[in-house]
Amino acid sequence: MGPGTWSQTGNCGRDSEYMPRKFLWNRRMTTSQLSVFFMIIYMLEFLTITGQSSLIVVALGREWVQTQRLPPADMILISLGICRFCQLWSSMLYNFGSHFHPNYNFWYFGIIWEFTNILSFWLTSLLAVFYCVKVSFFSHPIFLWLKWRIVRWVPRLLLGSLLISCVSTIFPATSYYIDIHFIAMKHFPRNSTMLERLEAFLWDFSTLHKVVVLVIPFLLFLASTVLLMALLSRHLKQMKDLHTGCSNSSPEAHSAALRSLAIVLILFTFYFLTVLLSILDVLFNKESWFWAWEAIIYALVSIHSTLLMLSSVKLKRVLKARCWSLEAA
Repeated sequence: MGPGTWSQTGNCGRDSEYMPRKFLWNRRMTTSQLSVFFMIIYMLEFLTITGQSSLIVVALGREWVQTQRLPPADMILISLGICRFCQLWSSMLYNFGSHFHPNYNFWYFGIIWEFTNILSFWLTSLLAVFYCVKVSFFSHPIFLWLKWRIVRWVPRLLLGSLLISCVSTIFPATSYYIDIHFIAMKHFPRNSTMLERLEAFLWDFSTLHKVVVLVIPFLLFLASTVLLMALLSRHLKQMKDLHTGCSNSSPEAHSAALRSLAIVLILFTFYFLTVLLSILDVLFNKESWFWAWEAIIYALVSIHSTLLMLSSVKLKRVLKARCWSLEAA
């Protein structure tokens, strides 16, 4: 999540949007005590999320090797774990590289982050769609058909998410390349007016592109999650009516699932909004607030990763085993 948002603070961080105008800044970043504090928070969150992603991949991967099969939901979780691992490292390398070497353009890390961020949005949306279709109680033929097909479609949907993310990254990569040439051509005064217009057009189009490629998977996630919550709420109400006066653990499980979904919805919405604000350069566009902004984004990602781990029975079992081994030691 963003993590490393497209925070458009220029070379101040990969997440700090790598937009053309931002690369023109002559950055002389002074590391204040507050910035150092948020850098430390950022690094702690980086280590936490890296550990979470590694645990997801290792635990589910080992289960895959042992059983020679992997459930569709675990396929998505492993893909998301690998994606976030790569996203975090590209974010960290870009942010600190740009911070300590402001005159060097670490565009290749920005491209990797761009790709993994888009992919993480699609994978999160795919996970929400999968659960929504599997849990849905609709008797409509379309939902029944989807429920029957979705399990076999997951590998293809994962491949489709990968291809969409690759295609969506083509323009940002081209934008990086063009921007580098713009900077070189600034030395020719007769071309300055035309270059400024082209740069302004590139900025506007690039911003629109970034918004669109994230809005689509986010809306898909939003619709699936809200629909799933509505279905669980209706089912929970029916169960309470049927079991009035009787103790039953099933309604409690449904209530817990609803709370988890609500938290995931809120967290991912906040993550999307932080990335969107970074793209539009609306808030926290000053260098002094960059690391604070990054720390906020990674906190959301860490909590979201924790909830994903707790939603998996296998991962919960691994976490309990780790806790018991630590207590025994």
